[in-house]
Amino acid sequence: MFKISDDIYWTGYIDWDLRNFHGYSTPSGSTYNAYLILDDSPTLIDTVKHYGYDEMFSRIRQLVDPSKIRYIISNHTEMDHSGSIGKLLEHAPKAEVVCSPKGAEGLKRHFKKDWKFKVVNTKDTLNIGKRALSFFLTPMVHWPDSMATYSAAEKILFPNDAFGQHYASEKRFADEAGLDIVFKEAAKYYANIVMPYGAQVLKALEALKTLKIEMICPSHGFIWRRPRDIAKIVSLYEKWANYRSENNAVIVYDTMWHSTEKAAQKIYELMQEQGISAKLSSLKTNDISDIITEVMNASCFIAGSPILNNKIFPSVGGFLTYLKGLKPKNKIGFTFGSYGWSKIGFKELEDSLKEAGIELISEGQYFQYIPDENELGQLKEPVLKIKDRMRI
Repeated sequence: MFKISDDIYWTGYIDWDLRNFHGYSTPSGSTYNAYLILDDSPTLIDTVKHYGYDEMFSRIRQLVDPSKIRYIISNHTEMDHSGSIGKLLEHAPKAEVVCSPKGAEGLKRHFKKDWKFKVVNTKDTLNIGKRALSFFLTPMVHWPDSMATYSAAEKILFPNDAFGQHYASEKRFADEAGLDIVFKEAAKYYANIVMPYGAQVLKALEALKTLKIEMICPSHGFIWRRPRDIAKIVSLYEKWANYRSENNAVIVYDTMWHSTEKAAQKIYELMQEQGISAKLSSLKTNDISDIITEVMNASCFIAGSPILNNKIFPSVGGFLTYLKGLKPKNKIGFTFGSYGWSKIGFKELEDSLKEAGIELISEGQYFQYIPDENELGQLKEPVLKIKDRMRI
């Protein structure tokens, strides 16, 4: 347990060993945050993954007899948050599960149980004693059932996945953990989980502007409690939701016999000569979820691949499938690569970028077998077009 305000405690689970969250690399683990409010009707906001139940239950039991819990608020159905509801209800048989209409549908489908549901909508309130909790539906941030809970008494927002990060730590507050790390992890979290839903994020932010917020308690990572940090993370969400990016480029590629790698390095050199900030990201050595964060923050995305069996390289194809699902916007770029006897596979590369929402500003640059310096010089033309569009 950890006290975050009078009669409000963190009772979550620290997942030190988590290294992959459905395709998202988590080298520093994660936390599943649950929050217990001690009031006339003790209330738990969210639970934890099923294997963290014992730790959560132990924290709760130190604070209150679990049988006295009256409400379990499920802000989001996904099982890293709802996974322990069933076990907890065995010890809190009088508890009602508070959720959105879509939340009730999802929980019934996930767990096949007829729990006592209390379905709420935006601006509905729940009186638990000294406090009246209010609810705000935030559909598609990042599931249809998502919602936020607000305690006006303490001006605390419990937004579930919004404003979170995957990072395991004994620290609970962002300002204790090193803000450079926290904001970096928050960017990675947004890029890989929330990025497709910019329009919905903006609607949610607009609705939440009516609230006075002095603390944000997300369901992963650290709690935001300092006004300037809260203002910054909210402003970053507004930036990301509007798909605003920096004036730089990311060059993503894989290579078989180093020919595509030579082209990637040449693009990087040409960009440096033209004063364009750029980063090289090989799919051999970089995790795709880290690259996606770079792509979100860049205005230019350039993709390179060799051809294998008339198709783009599998690692490039996998990355582009991931990218298409995340739907970045407001980006320019071009494609490049190397081939042996047929260029037909590059249409797949070009079409994938278009499908991902990348505007191709130049014809692709493709080299047969091993390109020489004269051939690599052809890459200057698309680089100059990028420079022109960036107005550098």
